[in-house]
Amino acid sequence: MATSAVPKARPWHVVPGAAQLSGAYAWARRYPLLPGTVLMFLLIIPAIFANQIAPHDHRIGDLKAVKLPPAWVGPKIVERTVVERQGRVARQNEITLSAAKRRIERGQATFISGGADGQVDLGDKLDVVVRGGGTWKYVLGTDKQGRDVLSRIIHGSRISLTVSTLAIVLGGGLGTVLGLLAAYRGGFVDTIIMRIVDIKLAFPSILLALVLVAAWKPGFMTVVIVIAVLLWARYARVVRGEALSIKHKDFIDRARVAGASDLRIMFRHIFPNLINTLIVLATLEVGHVIILESTLSFLGAGIPRPTPAWGVMVADGRELITSAWWIFLFPTLAIVMTVLSMNLLGDWMRDKLDPKLRNV
Repeated sequence: MATSAVPKARPWHVVPGAAQLSGAYAWARRYPLLPGTVLMFLLIIPAIFANQIAPHDHRIGDLKAVKLPPAWVGPKIVERTVVERQGRVARQNEITLSAAKRRIERGQATFISGGADGQVDLGDKLDVVVRGGGTWKYVLGTDKQGRDVLSRIIHGSRISLTVSTLAIVLGGGLGTVLGLLAAYRGGFVDTIIMRIVDIKLAFPSILLALVLVAAWKPGFMTVVIVIAVLLWARYARVVRGEALSIKHKDFIDRARVAGASDLRIMFRHIFPNLINTLIVLATLEVGHVIILESTLSFLGAGIPRPTPAWGVMVADGRELITSAWWIFLFPTLAIVMTVLSMNLLGDWMRDKLDPKLRNV
């Protein structure tokens, strides 16, 4: 009796139509391609090569190019009527005779009606350029001091990455040590450390940060230390919970019977089993640190001007959000995209490194 051959399954890249798209989507979901790409080109590469890739000096502006819009935005032109002088309440559709003459001489206005004799008269209607168009010299526009927004965002990524790295190393290191100590020693030591953690977590983070910054001189290292103080309690609580479950494993009892010291057991036997958890927590905390640093800078208690921190840039643009929206928008988008990408990357790393979720 003849049997029909069962066709072999083909890999997704040779399956036509919808199956190919479905296979490609399933393959892409295995790796955080989008978050990784965003972080690479928005945070890591700009932070490392800021001096090489920034098109302009982030500290020096051009007073002739103040508040230029992005390159794709054209000039803003409005129609206005020439009047002798404006009353107490200036109307948006009127322009004084003297101002109209100056605009005509500078090439910033053209006649709609009138001007047959080449002179500006009362009642003439003009097209007046109230804001110049963008230029590809400044792709994302300029701020109120004529500084390139793109260059400042690029250099701001260096500030965000440096602050995040130092704050997580300091705060995470302190929290890890205290969490290990609380879990291993237990008793009175555990109670004291955990009550301090509870007190710390009971305070609003921003309020506590403002108090600490007010007690010290605002600056780069002050922001790093303040954020580290805000972070350590989270690490201490997470590490304590993980260490308590590892503390009662058989290999810990064998190490204790073999005569290993407390420090050796904590840092040679317990700590290596916490590395996966610490990596995931550090990845998730990067976004939290960037938000804290940006908030402090926005409130004037963070990185001092003229350092181009993203929070400082957002604060500089908040008063111009209706007239020069790009000064506020682009650093805000940089913060949102970086934090979102770090959270997505942290979720992916948790799924990959957690043995309980690895096979789900």
